[in-house]
Amino acid sequence: MTTRRPRLILPSASAASAPASGPASGPISGLSRRSFLRNSAATAGAVAAASALGAPALAQARSLRIGSYGGYFENSFKEFVYPEFTAATGIEIESVTQPNSSDWLVTMQNAASSGAVPADLSLYARDTMIRAARIGGLLAPMDPAAMPNAEGLESRFLYTGDAGLMGVGAMAWFTSMVINPNVVEAPASWAEFWDVETYESSLGLNKLYNSYLLDIAAATFFDGAETMGSKDGIMACMEKIAELKPCVGLWWSAESQMEQAMKNEDVIGGTYYHDVAGLMASEGFPIASIFPREGNPQDYGSWCLTEGSEKSAEAAEFINFASLPSTQALMSRKIGTAPLLPQSGTDLTDAEFASVSGTPAITPAYEAYLDEAEFIKEEWEKMLAA
Repeated sequence: MTTRRPRLILPSASAASAPASGPASGPISGLSRRSFLRNSAATAGAVAAASALGAPALAQARSLRIGSYGGYFENSFKEFVYPEFTAATGIEIESVTQPNSSDWLVTMQNAASSGAVPADLSLYARDTMIRAARIGGLLAPMDPAAMPNAEGLESRFLYTGDAGLMGVGAMAWFTSMVINPNVVEAPASWAEFWDVETYESSLGLNKLYNSYLLDIAAATFFDGAETMGSKDGIMACMEKIAELKPCVGLWWSAESQMEQAMKNEDVIGGTYYHDVAGLMASEGFPIASIFPREGNPQDYGSWCLTEGSEKSAEAAEFINFASLPSTQALMSRKIGTAPLLPQSGTDLTDAEFASVSGTPAITPAYEAYLDEAEFIKEEWEKMLAA
């Protein structure tokens, strides 16, 4: 799947709208645009133990190396999350800049072959985490008993492989239905986008084969992710997307293309990012993020322990801390990510929750995109070209 890093949200930013007011599911940086994920991975140095002359050696300081996507995303963790964790536990965090999940997976494979551990704990997109677990020797199983707060997360954010618990959800973000509320009423269902009379040549949709349009079609017209479990089901969803083509005025591949098209009113609806829509709405542009009855696709990142790390105890403490409702709310307020537990489990206000999340959520068919990647990509390109 495409790895998307959310953006920082300024605490004062207002929301667009979920059924009527919503937006934001990723870190939004008030006036800045999303930067590309940096293709670098740092290695950490050791923390030396101190000792007093003629006295017992002092205990070595506890530390943990954590990898996360660079730029504003990483900086926000360093400013808002890591200091809180260190204050609570005494464990010092060394931040490691990691590129997008796919490139990071290659880095980790190369490191594993030489016995290196670039980071003790890393962020993985769901599909990359599954790939890493299948490859073997890259992720270490974790002890659920050492992170009881993780049990409070929705179960779909806990990934268990053959060896045990391999990933615990960190944060989520949404790809959303967006419209120009000055031109059209909020659709109750994704199916309304197929109405040529209303949307002829006026939708902006993501051009990438793994941008969740197939999942939207599956959830709207079929049996959801289950339909994507076979080639016949995938083709049924593909054919449904083909029926949508007369309504498409823009197939966008860069976020800025859709942003400009909405601002210029070249399109009046489509798929976009919940967080960016919220930022645009707060700046006065006519855009609303809608959660129709089928929901919006929700993606998320997971904390995974690196095989060979000697910091499993510290990693468990961090995951336990990151899974606290208060920490999930902190990340929503300061980073703009969607919490991995219901609003009722946090102290987020209705407005705060709407600015980063909404319900219901469509869970992408991750395994289908992994197992049938070439087939889906080939058929998608044929569909677009037809």
